[in-house]
Order: sequence, then C-alpha cells, then structure tokens
Amino acid sequence: MANRPVHFIWLLDCSYSMQGDKIARLNYAIREALPEMRAVAADNPAAQLLLRTITFSTTAQWLQQTPVPVDDFTWQDVEVDGMTNLGEALTLAARELQTPPMPQRALKPVLALVSDGVPTDDWRAGLAAVDATPWGRKAVRIAIAIGHDADKGVLQEFIGNPEFKPLEAHNGKQLAAAIRWASTAAVKAASQPMAGQEDPTVKQPFAPPVLDDDDDDDVW
Repeated sequence: MANRPVHFIWLLDCSYSMQGDKIARLNYAIREALPEMRAVAADNPAAQLLLRTITFSTTAQWLQQTPVPVDDFTWQDVEVDGMTNLGEALTLAARELQTPPMPQRALKPVLALVSDGVPTDDWRAGLAAVDATPWGRKAVRIAIAIGHDADKGVLQEFIGNPEFKPLEAHNGKQLAAAIRWASTAAVKAASQPMAGQEDPTVKQPFAPPVLDDDDDDDVW
C-alpha cells in the first residue's frame, strides 16, 4: 500500500514572554522529541510523516512551509520577538489545510499549538479559517499551556473538544514530557485510518498524560 501523508504542523508562541528559560526549554524539547517521532513513523509504514513549523509573535511566519519528511527534518531554534499574533498563525495554517495544497488521500493532519500567554490579535477569525477547511475540521489538535499566564480558554477552543483539555507545563520537565507526548501520541492517532474519521465529533483515540509536578528548579 502506498504511503499516505500525515502533515504535522507546530504552532509556536515566540512572544517576548517566552524569553529566557521557556524558549530554551521549548527548543530543547522539540529537538529531543524528533527521534521518537521517527520511531513512531517507522512503526506506521503506511503513513508518511511530514513536519513543518509556524512561529507567531508580532507577525506569524513559516519556518518550513514546504513539508519535510521526518527523517530529513532538522530543528531550527526559534527566538522571541514581540506580541502574540495567534490569529495570523492560524490563518497561515488554514491556507495549507485546503485541497490543494493538501492531497485528497492524506491522513488526518496534526496541529500542535504551544503558548504561554494571551493572543493579541483576532484569534477567533484565524480559528474560524481553520474550522472552515475540511482538513482543519478533521485535524488532531493538541494544545500545551506554558505557565500560569497561558489563556487556557483559548487553547480549549482551539482543541474544539470539551473532553480533551490543554496540557499544562509549569517547568522544563513537564514541557519536555508534553512535547514528547504531543509528538508521538497525536501522530499515532493521525496515522490510523478510523471508521467515522470524517465526523469531527468523533473522540480522539488517545488521552493526555498526567504530568508529574516534580521539583524542577524553575516554576513558570
């Protein structure tokens, strides 16, 4: 059977509130999660895992707009700059969640949103743009809230399913665990064709982990 693509898109908050330890830990966590993503891809040979990244601050931009196979993907460290224009980032993603450019035979895409703050633009318009696309409605959506100031209500609306809550990371170890889970469990879910997958109300076939509240030296 020919491979069917799974498009995985990181949506990363790079606003000034992420500066210092948060952005350093985020870069480290994603880089360290790549081998596990490759292992998941190897365990699902019928699916081709393709990665790319959107960062958002005062503007939103693609780090890699062209999808990169996971075996060829090299992480580029992101840096902080300015505001939290989530709506612009979602609008960029929405343009890629139409057919074309998405192929009709793709498996469910994965949208993984990571943020530590409150959007500073019209995020609802961006979310509506995602929801208006067929692939946006089918997507496996993951959200990670970094620290106590993250707007979990926004992240919950992004997920679009009240039974699944944003993961909360309050230190580096929790963030690493959340990124690792988002990088693997979501890909596993997206890689498995399911009866009823055309219905956006179908439950996601995974549950988020319980992140240990350990004694990391930094607490966000």
